[in-house]
Amino acid sequence: QVQLVESGGGLVQPGESLRLSCAASVSILRFNPMGWYRQAPGKERELVATIRTVGRTNYADSVKGRFTISRDNAKNTVFLQMNSLKAEDTAVYYCNGFIINSDNYECEYWGQGTQVTVSS
Repeated sequence: QVQLVESGGGLVQPGESLRLSCAASVSILRFNPMGWYRQAPGKERELVATIRTVGRTNYADSVKGRFTISRDNAKNTVFLQMNSLKAEDTAVYYCNGFIINSDNYECEYWGQGTQVTVSS
């Protein structure tokens, strides 16, 4: 019954900002790590950023310094703040996360995606 739902996508001009949200149906403390991926038409899905429960983060080189991933445990939500957006950031952005149960079984969950379009 674990679900992830993205929101916050839209159409913006180059240089502008967007903040994406990923709302989980369960405590995000159960996920480790959580992250954002993106996929542009005709291209493979790529990792954008990840965050661990302790707060450690990683970013793709293409977004480092422009994007920030964060989490609000009380709201069961992970965010992706995207600044200085470029046309090449245009893609469907997906939230994902891993839960390891008591038997050390790792299960990966995905949201349905939210469209981000950067165009002048």
